Amino acid sequence: MKTITHWIGGKPVEGTSGRFGPVYNPATGAQEKQIAFATVDEVDAAVATAKAAFESWGQSSLAKRTAILFKFRELLDAHRDEIAELITAEHGKVHSDALGEVARGLEIVELACGISEKLKGELSTQVSTRVDVASIRQPLGVVAGITPFNFPAMVPMWMFPIAIATGNTFVLKPSEKDPSASFRLAELLAEAGLPDGVFNIVQGDKVAVDRLLEHPDVAAVSFVGSTPIAKYIQLKAVEHDKRVQALGGAKNHMLVLPDADLDFAADQAINAAYGSAGERCMAVSVVVAVGDTGDKLVAKIAERAKNLRIGPGNDPASEMGPLITREHRDKVASYVTSAVEQGAEVVVDGTGYSVEGHENGFFIGVSLLDKVPVTADAYKDEIFGPVLCVVRAETYDDAIKLINSSRWGNGTAIFTRDGGAARRFQLEVQAGMVGVNVPIPVPVGYHSFGGWKDSLFGDLHIYGNDGVAFYTQGKVITTRWPDPADGGINLGFPSNS
Repeated sequence: MKTITHWIGGKPVEGTSGRFGPVYNPATGAQEKQIAFATVDEVDAAVATAKAAFESWGQSSLAKRTAILFKFRELLDAHRDEIAELITAEHGKVHSDALGEVARGLEIVELACGISEKLKGELSTQVSTRVDVASIRQPLGVVAGITPFNFPAMVPMWMFPIAIATGNTFVLKPSEKDPSASFRLAELLAEAGLPDGVFNIVQGDKVAVDRLLEHPDVAAVSFVGSTPIAKYIQLKAVEHDKRVQALGGAKNHMLVLPDADLDFAADQAINAAYGSAGERCMAVSVVVAVGDTGDKLVAKIAERAKNLRIGPGNDPASEMGPLITREHRDKVASYVTSAVEQGAEVVVDGTGYSVEGHENGFFIGVSLLDKVPVTADAYKDEIFGPVLCVVRAETYDDAIKLINSSRWGNGTAIFTRDGGAARRFQLEVQAGMVGVNVPIPVPVGYHSFGGWKDSLFGDLHIYGNDGVAFYTQGKVITTRWPDPADGGINLGFPSNS
C-alpha cells in the first residue's frame, strides 16, 4: 500500500512515528493509501529547514521569486488534469468540479506572480526640512498553513503562493483525508526551481497541528476549517504570540424575492447546495423564500433535485460524487431524520442512497427540507452535505432579520430583479461575501475571501490585499541627509518645520 510521506527540504521524507492514517477512495469505500503522521521532532525539522531557507529566500529579489512562480504557474496549468484526478480519487468530487478547484487556485498563483506591484512602498519627501519618510513591507519568516479536506489543492494555494512571493518560507499541514494533491504541488514547486526548504509539508493530526501552533519559530498561521477548530486555532496561536487568520464554518442563506426568476433561482439553488456534495463552506444551505414564492420554488427545486446523476467522480456522467467518509455520510443522514422529528417537511429524501456497483462507497442522495423550523438542528448546524433547507418569510424585513440572526456570516445571496432591493440587501446583510443573483460569491483572486462573526477569527481575510498584508509586516523609515552647510547642536524636541 502506498504511503504518503512528508516533504521537507525539497524532497520526500519518510515518517518515523509508526502512526498512520487511512486514505480512502470515497467512491468504493476501499482504503487505497496510508498517510504517515508526523512526530513533534519531524515538525521541528520542517520548521528548522524553513527557518534556514528564509535566510536567503527572504533576501531574494522579487525578480527571482516571480520567475519561479511563473514557471510553477506553467507547470500547474500543464498538470491540472492530473491534479484533478488526485482530488477526485481521494475526495470524491466529480472531475469537472476538481478542475474548477485547480483553476481557482491558479488565480492566486497568478496574483502572486504580480507580487511586485503589491509590494510597492510609499514615499513622502520633504515632510520636514530635508526629511523623507518611506514605508515598506517585509516578510515575517516561517509561516504555516493548516488546510481542510474539501479543497485539497485550492485552499493551500490560497496561502502559500502569496506567502512565498512576499519572501516567507512555508510549512503546510494538509488534511490527512486527501493529501496527495498538495504533495504533487510540492513536486511541481521543486521542478519550477523553488529553493529547498522554502515549501515543506508535514502530514499528520492534532500532534502536528499543536506543534505548529506552539513552535516559537512559526510567525503566523493560516487555517480554513470548521468554526470550533478555527476558534481553537486562534486561541492557541495567539497564546503563543503568533499572527493568525482562521476561517471557520458557515450557514449560507439565499434570499429569493417574489419578483425573482424562479427557474433561474431553482437552478442556482441546486448548483450551490449540491455541488461537491455540499462539502463547501460557501454552499447555499438555506433558501429563504419570501411571500408567495415558497411553494412554486420548492416544486422547481424538487423537480431538478430528483433528476441529478450521482455516481463516482471519475464517471463523466456523474454530477455529484460521494461524501468524504462513511462517518460523515451517516452524520449528514442523521440531520434529515432529525429534521422530520423537529417539524420539517421532507420533500426529497436522499438517505439510504446507493450506487450500483459501488455499494460500499460513501454515497448519499440529495435532500430537500421545506418549512424548516429555525429551532431544528438541520437549520442551526453546519451540515456540510447535500441537504438544502427552505424557510419561509412573509416580507423582506423578516428575511433579513432571520439571516442576520445567524451566528455565521460567511456568504449570502439575494435573487431579485429589483436593483433597489439588491442594493439595500448588500448594505444591510451581516456577511462578508454577498452575491446578487450569484449563489456562491467567492471573490476573484485580487479581492479577499472571508466572512464575519463565527465564520472568521482574526482581523484579515485570505488572499488578495488582505493576504499580502497578513504575510508581511510594515516598516516606516524616516531619513535625513543633512546639507553640508548644516551644523551645530540643538537639544530641543524636533518639530516638523
